[in-house]
Parts: sequence; structure tokens; C-alpha cells
Amino acid sequence: MKQAPVFDKIYKNYLTEVSAIDLSLAGKRLGIEIDGDTAIIPFYGIPHRVSSKGVLDAEGRRPIHAVSVILCKYLLLCPKQEPPAANEWLRYHSFKDAAPYAGGFRNTAEQPISKTFSGTLNDLKEACKVLEGQPADAPFSCDLSINFPALPKVNLLMLFNDQDEEFPADCTILFENHADAYLDMECLAMLGMVLAVWLKSGPDYRDGNI
Repeated sequence: MKQAPVFDKIYKNYLTEVSAIDLSLAGKRLGIEIDGDTAIIPFYGIPHRVSSKGVLDAEGRRPIHAVSVILCKYLLLCPKQEPPAANEWLRYHSFKDAAPYAGGFRNTAEQPISKTFSGTLNDLKEACKVLEGQPADAPFSCDLSINFPALPKVNLLMLFNDQDEEFPADCTILFENHADAYLDMECLAMLGMVLAVWLKSGPDYRDGNI
């Protein structure tokens, strides 16, 4: 899709940084497939090809800016040592560096899902399937609990309570406690934003999707 000039500059800078990565080593650490000079990264179950030449989806289209940034940063921030296995789900604001982005995360990720799917729980269930979401155990009672494989080694847990006579619909998105070893807080916030948009509109790269 067509990008604004400022986004295009950022995109090209990230591609330059990606060109310096040892993709073979990153592939082993992240558990992703490497095809020559290209990393193949499933993003919410949809394969994307990332190389110094660009970021493309399975149909050869350049993704929306947020997806390109997330995928490039995922490679660039690949941890040198695998972090301890995840053993806890955390709210976004619980991560130590989340404060500058916490309000935006609530406004662009959790609240839009709450509003979009209020009173339409079955629609939400179907939308989750498109993004490889699977029912999962929840740390507390809710109407719907879905685990999303956002990226290899980076899962999100969406908890949704539909509206009732007393309370409005409410969505909470949790991250594994090692998520910040793979992405910075800005990118983790964007993971939630993309999830909200794609649940509503589908994984679609037409102009104006985000």
C-alpha cells in the first residue's frame, strides 16, 4: 500500500538495519524460517517475508506501516540469550517501560475491541479464528478467552466480557511476562492496535486500513 513520505523514510532506515543482521542466527533464536536472505515470519498466523529489500505479505504486498515496523524490530531486537520461559500473564501497564504508551494502548487496542464487539460475541469468536486465535484458559472468569500467536515466542491473551444489564463490554489484553525481551513497549502496543483493527476489518492492506 502507499505510505506517507515520513513513513517511507522510517521504513527504508529499518531495512538498512535489517541488512546488517545475521538472519541465520536470528532464525535459530526466534524459531523462524530463513530462506536465503529473507526471514519468513508468521504475524497473527499470516506469513510475511522480511529482507533488506522490503517487507511483503504472502501475496507480495507491502504491509501497513505498523506491521513493517513490528516485524523489523522483531528481528533487530532478537535477544542474544533466550529469556526464561513465560510463567505469567501481565497487563500492558505492568511492564516497567510501559507508562508512556499505556493510555494509548488502552485507547487503540482494548477499548476498540470492547466497543466493536459489544453484544456480538459470536462475531468476535469468528474474527478470532481468522487470526489463528485459539480458546485458552483464563487467569480469571470471563465470557471469552483467546490466545493469539502474534509472533513466534510472543503470544497475546485476549479476555472479553460482553455487556450485560449492569456493565458495558470490556476487553483486556495480556502479554507473557517475557514479551519485552522480544519487542519494545511501543511495538507491543502496536501489536494490540493491529489486533483491534484486524478483528474489526480483517487482515487487509488496502489504503486506509490503519
